[in-house]
This record gives sequence, structure tokens and C-alpha cells, in this order.
Amino acid sequence: MALKLVKDAPTVWNYLNGVVNLYKPAGVTVQQVRNTIIHNLCRDLNQLEVRPSLQRVVIENNLDAKLVVRKVEDLSDNVLVTGPRYQPDDIKCRFCANHGRFTSGVIVLGINNGTNLAFRLQQNRPLRVYRVTGFLGKATETHFAESRVTARATINHIGSEKIGRLLASIQASHQRKMFELSGIDIQSQAAYELACKGTIRPADNRQPMIYGIRLAEYRKPFFTIEIHAINETEAYLGELIHEIGINLKSCAHCTSVRCIRHGHFLLEDSLLKKDWNLQNIISGMAHTNKLINQHPDMLRQNSSSLREMEEAADGHPDR
Repeated sequence: MALKLVKDAPTVWNYLNGVVNLYKPAGVTVQQVRNTIIHNLCRDLNQLEVRPSLQRVVIENNLDAKLVVRKVEDLSDNVLVTGPRYQPDDIKCRFCANHGRFTSGVIVLGINNGTNLAFRLQQNRPLRVYRVTGFLGKATETHFAESRVTARATINHIGSEKIGRLLASIQASHQRKMFELSGIDIQSQAAYELACKGTIRPADNRQPMIYGIRLAEYRKPFFTIEIHAINETEAYLGELIHEIGINLKSCAHCTSVRCIRHGHFLLEDSLLKKDWNLQNIISGMAHTNKLINQHPDMLRQNSSSLREMEEAADGHPDR
């Protein structure tokens, strides 16, 4: 099928509905990302062929006493009066995750009608994968590098094996916690059947849960861990690094947080800031639609807790 170049802004606007995978830089808030996306979309749409001004009917009295009816441009609808055809208020946006300012990496954004899709993705709570880097030997007020140092400690006694054993114990404690929140003994047949149904998610979406954690790299005093989690926040990941430092008989703070996967949305497919324009965003939406069609579980997880929530919502339509 031959590709066709479209220069008509209303036609392009009709395709601007869906979700797109973006790469959020560190040091930028999600609100700044939203404002940048909306500004770039409005700029590119207004550079296309927008709709002409409306016409109004004028009845004029000619010199020969005959009335002349004709159409003229309605100046009240001229772009010099109303401003650009596409305004920032025309575009709706919704993020699937609320990353903090220090977090970089994958973030999924729904645009226009895609905001409903983004809401469904968020409600299904897909697993997110992070690469979090910590610095051993220093503790800070907010557990991040940009705040004031509050404590210092030695790190000569810390090795990669010791960090690995600690991370394994953290993962085991969270796995036990999953079944404790479900009220089921982890050694029972009911626990096995529950695990076979899919990822066990807490009913409370404010409860952080770690499904996997391992040491990815250790270059003293820096160490990088890979975390598979649900319901996590930037502050929670910073506190986790702080707790790891304390359990290692030292102290630590977080230097970087990077989301490398959000469900099936990968870091390699995310759009960099230099590519946040109309053409690349629409192309990214087309790729995202194919990904969602290939993995329908992103919109409807096979999880017992989520299924119970959906059944409760169906039984109470007024909610």
C-alpha cells in the first residue's frame, strides 16, 4: 500500500488518538513533559493546512436598486482575531504512571481519546522494571543526591555477595507478604492455585510490592539494582536504597532512578525528547496499537484481585 503525505490538519487531528511510549528525562516533572508535548503538537498542527475562516451572508443594496446576496469572510473567525486554530486546551493528556522529578525512562501517555485507554492501563497495574543506582557511604535528608548529606559511614566491609544475599531476603519477604495480604498460607494448595492464576496484586493500589530484585552492577561505592515492582513511587525507591544501606551496616542514598519497562512498553521503543513532534507521536501511536493488540492482557489482567474489583464495579454501576 502506497504511503500518502497528508497536509490537512483536521485529517491529522482525527488520527491523534491513542497512547504513546515516551522517554522522560531526569530532572523534569511529568507536568513539564505534558506541557512540552501539547506545545509541540499545537505548533505542528498549526503549520499544516488548517480549516479556512467561516463565511457569512451579506445582503447589499446595489446602485440599480437591486439587492445583491453574497458570501464574505467572517472576520471574527479569522486566525488573526481568534489566534491559532489549535490551542493547548484542545488536547487532553493522561499519564499511566506518575513518575517523580528524579525518575527517567519509560512513561506512557494517552492523548485525546487515548486517555481512556491510559486509564485502563493504569487500573490494571502492569509490572514496572527499574534500574536504581545508589551511592554507599553517604546518607541524605531526602535519600536523593540533590539534598544535604546527613551521615557518613565506611564501606570497606561491603561486597557484592553481601548485597546479593540482602536483596534475596528482601524479595523473599515481599513474596511472603503477598500471600499474607491474601490471607493464605504460602505452603498451602490454595497459595499454589492463586499463584497459577497470574501475578498476585494487592487490593490496595497504595501498597508497594516488589516481585523481583537483583544486583545488576557493583562498582564501589556505586551499586545498581534491578527492581520489578507494582504501586511503587519515587520516594519509596529512595527509602529502599536508604534501608539497604542501613542493613549493610553503612548508609546509602539514591543517585538515579530509571524505568526500563512498563508492562510490555520497552525502553528501546520510547521516543526521546528530540522526537516529540506530531509525525513521530502518530507513528508511535500506531506501534503502540499493534503492541496492545498483541498483548490484550495489558487491558485485562488475569489476576484474582483485579477480577474481583471488576466484578464489584459491574455490580455497582453507580460507583
